[in-house]
Amino acid sequence: MIYQQGCYAGGTVLRLAKDLAENIKGARVLVVCAEITAFLFRGPSETHDNLVGQALFGDGAAAIIVGSDPIPEIEKPLFEIDVPELISQNIEKALVEAFQPLCISDYNSIFWIAHPGGRAILDQIEQKLSLKPEKMRASRHVLSEYGNMASACVFFIMDEMRRKSKEDVLNTTGEGLEWGVLFGFGPGITVETIVLHSIGV
Repeated sequence: MIYQQGCYAGGTVLRLAKDLAENIKGARVLVVCAEITAFLFRGPSETHDNLVGQALFGDGAAAIIVGSDPIPEIEKPLFEIDVPELISQNIEKALVEAFQPLCISDYNSIFWIAHPGGRAILDQIEQKLSLKPEKMRASRHVLSEYGNMASACVFFIMDEMRRKSKEDVLNTTGEGLEWGVLFGFGPGITVETIVLHSIGV
């Protein structure tokens, strides 16, 4: 249940439903919004002008189903929330700008700390850049264990990568590699790109 969100709650619940649907294969999420404003109705007052509010607001309820990977011939989506595709279409440009000074163009030769905004985001980045599955291991691990924790995710991924590198007796905190990238994705769509240099375990 989500309370006290006001007029932007429709967007909030779509974002949450999208995360659930993308991270649980085959899931379909029922979202129901119900607003009752009639209980706020009151008569006019000489000390408080509330006529505009009384005339503007009304009661309402609506429902929507959110999913990912629609089943052809059965499901007919009305809209697509296209964050994963937007990110994957622009990720290479960010990488070129960040790694050109280091003469790195093989993105399988670096370690990856990608904010797990959802399974679909990680899938599309992996596909777009032809990354080996192990490149997203730490990000996928954090997503499966803790979900999308917004800004805290990348720190959890860094710690998971450090822990696994030590466990596997690798030379660096970056899965044995020298250079890596940290991507943070946010509203807008904003992509924060940081080049990281790993150190000895």
